[in-house]
Amino acid sequence: MNQTEPTAVPDHQFLFENLMGNLTDAIYFKDLESRFIRVNKACADKHRWHSPEAIIGKTDFDTFTREHAEKAFADEQRIIQTGEPLDSVEERETWPDGSVTWASTIKMPLRDESGRIVGTFGISRDITEHKLAELRALRYSDEIRSIKEEMENDVRMAGQLQKNFAPGAYPSFAGGGCVDFLHRFNLNRQVSGDYCAITQISDHEAGVFLCDIGGAGVRAALGTALVRGIMQEIGPNAADPGAFLARMNGLLLPLINQEGLSLDVTACYIVLDARSGTVRFANAGHPMPIHFHDGHSAKWLREGCGLCIGDPLGLNAGSAYTTVERRLEPNDAVVLFTDGLYSVCNNLQDPYGKKRLLDSAHSLAGEPLQDIFDGLENDALAFAKERRFSDDVCLVGFQFHRPMD
Repeated sequence: MNQTEPTAVPDHQFLFENLMGNLTDAIYFKDLESRFIRVNKACADKHRWHSPEAIIGKTDFDTFTREHAEKAFADEQRIIQTGEPLDSVEERETWPDGSVTWASTIKMPLRDESGRIVGTFGISRDITEHKLAELRALRYSDEIRSIKEEMENDVRMAGQLQKNFAPGAYPSFAGGGCVDFLHRFNLNRQVSGDYCAITQISDHEAGVFLCDIGGAGVRAALGTALVRGIMQEIGPNAADPGAFLARMNGLLLPLINQEGLSLDVTACYIVLDARSGTVRFANAGHPMPIHFHDGHSAKWLREGCGLCIGDPLGLNAGSAYTTVERRLEPNDAVVLFTDGLYSVCNNLQDPYGKKRLLDSAHSLAGEPLQDIFDGLENDALAFAKERRFSDDVCLVGFQFHRPMD
């Protein structure tokens, strides 16, 4: 069996010279005064000297700005005094021409054969490209965080402003006690696309309006602001619900198209005549209100009226909305709501739905308006998987006790 002769091991000087000549990281040795005593070609190139020999006897003060040179000198003197190395330190290198580079540096104490410290040596790897990418990422992260904080502040402000849109006072009629009004918001977000208004039209009439604007956040809040502004403009049409919704549709449509909002706006508007108990109402694609009747039943307000629900607002320029009348009996109640009330799902992802909502309403007929609101919400929440609404919910309504004096 042939055996090959062992390869002769080159001497240490040969190995060292190969390391110094071929490694692309900067290698350098310094004396006790932090003067260069030996460097490789990569180090000379880094310091922009024409050869490794040209840098001998120089210091960092001959190459870098004073700011960086002083820090490097302090680090090396600390190594000489303590014998403790610097391991993988990131250094920001500033140059006289204003340029900046970054290096990952290891610095060690240089010892002679007796173990006495006679200087330092180190290896520096250029990480400028990596570091600049990291700094860019941090800058982008800061910018994104700043934008996010600004948006959150905008949302908080929009939420505070939107609270001012809620009814602050309810209509009152001569004699008092003939009608109770109530509204409630159950919000999932700081701002909502649900908006309601209860306004006094005359000494014996009140208007109850509810709309639901699809979407979330500031976009939905902008929609409620548009609707509220239009309501203030079309006050003269307030007594006729069909004309009121038609006028609102006509004014909302160009605003939506101009801004490219593509808002989905459903609405219902009811006018109550407190003298007679008559209600006039029209619907623009909104869930039908519930009529609590005779103290023992609940039904959809349109039932028996042949009402055709009109288009949502802001879709078609020529949409028409039919005004329908109903007569309320003493202690009847009417409750309007947004679809968040019945869109919750159980563990099987079955929706609560309108049928269950109406079944719940039957058991609440004859109760005070506050208890009706509580009962409708609590029954839906008991059905919901997470015991909370997945969308904003607004309830608004009235209870007619007797004709006004």
